[in-house]
Formats: sequence, C-alpha cells, structure tokens
Amino acid sequence: MKPENQQKTEQDFGADPISVRDSDHFTEEYTQSFAEKWDDLIDWESRAESEGRFFIDLLKEKGKHKILDAAAGTGFHSVRLMKEGFDVVTADGAPEMLSMAFDNGRKYGLIMRTVQADWRWLNRDVHGKYDAVIVLGNSFTHLFDERDRRKALAEFYAALKHDGILILDQRNYDRILDKGFSSKHKYYYCGDQVSAEPEHVDDGLARFCYSFPDGSQYHLNMFPLRKDYTRGLMKDVGFQKIETFGDFKETHREEEPDFYIHVAYKDYHSGDEEA
Repeated sequence: MKPENQQKTEQDFGADPISVRDSDHFTEEYTQSFAEKWDDLIDWESRAESEGRFFIDLLKEKGKHKILDAAAGTGFHSVRLMKEGFDVVTADGAPEMLSMAFDNGRKYGLIMRTVQADWRWLNRDVHGKYDAVIVLGNSFTHLFDERDRRKALAEFYAALKHDGILILDQRNYDRILDKGFSSKHKYYYCGDQVSAEPEHVDDGLARFCYSFPDGSQYHLNMFPLRKDYTRGLMKDVGFQKIETFGDFKETHREEEPDFYIHVAYKDYHSGDEEA
C-alpha cells in the first residue's frame, strides 16, 4: 500500500474526462476521500436487506467454502461471508479501498487477509486455489481493453479449483445503451440521498457521477459491457456453463434488472443446465 503521505486525495481526469478509457486509470479514481464515502453510497444495512442471502445461499448450495473476494471494495461481501463461516481472502486493486475493508472487518471483530492485486496478474499476488472467485460491485467494467478482460478472466479461471465457480456482476448496460438510464436505486447503491447516474454514455464509455449530501461529487469511467458479450468472454476462456440472474432473481425480463449476476462454472457437471 502507498505510504500515507502519498495517498490520493483528488480525482484527476485531465482536460477531457470522456477520453480517459484506460484499464489502469481506476486506481487514480478511487481516491482516499472517495473511498471514505463509499460506504455512504452502499449503505451496508440497506444493501444487505436488498440482496438478502443470495450469495451466501448460492455458495452454500454449491458447497463452496474457500472464497476469493477479488473486487472487495470496502469489504461488504467479505464481512458478510466471513460472518457466515466462509474462508475468505480479500483482494482489490485500490489500496485505499483495501484499507477501508480491513478497518470495516475490525469493526465486526474480524481480521481480514487482504491482498492488493491486479486481476491481470492475479495469481502472481494471490496464491492457492479457491472454490469460488467473486467479482462484484460492477467492478469488471473498469477494464477497457478486451485483452485485459480476457487476461483477467483467465486469471480467475486459473485461481479456481477444478470444480470452482466465478460469480461476476455488471450493470444492465444493454438497457442503458439502447434505452437510456433508469434505476430502481434499490439493490446496489442504497445510500439515502446519494445518487449514482451517468453523465456520458457511448459504446465505449459509461462515465458515472456519484453525488453525496454534502455536495461532493466523484466520477468513475467504466466500459459498458453488454450481457451476452460478457457471457461469450467467459466461454472463450474455458468456463463450461454460465447462469445469469437479474437483480438476484433467476428469471427476468431483459429490460428490467438494474444488474446482472453471472455464475460461471469451470466444471460442466458442477451445476444445473445452462441458463
């Protein structure tokens, strides 16, 4: 992690923010001040209520115990899974977020095993094999280059045991690209009086603005992944079977969900028929 005197305090997108389409830039976007406000955006209590036991029950149903939380952010899912008895390693590419995650774990009496890791070289920094890798919070959309996406998925695949599963979520960018932005503001970003809305969207960029009650604003530049494209990449790197859920529901109309959740199986026989 960076020494405290080197922590980033202000975002810098340069003179032309919508031209910033670089997989490596996300570490500059998660400044210390933004990380400190992230839990206001999520609202842990409301988030837990909205998603229920979806991930906990899914992992238990599949018999998965050793979990790599590869996009941990401030630790929401790591904490929930650890409290349920899962063996969790907590990883993220942004040191500011990992520091928050460790502190959040301590609030619940938990000592997290945290690792700063770039997904493209995940197995260099994170060792061992896992029953499941989870990549949640729309994090995969930080990768702008298809080679980076394929490399990251291959690294997730390699980190799994022979019958492991990858759980990866994303916004419903199909709806945003085809019909414009709308949100139930119900499942992922539950903070009261906090908004997360796009300022600019094209086929290569979704630039979101996050506004807080104190008047502060932060931005994230993300690649608008289409659902079928993401599923295709997973198959290309070797995943045998993929189930896709919409807002924690097994059945959904394509235009309804705010988020999609993909469950990719390394072993064809480790789940039910492909959804």
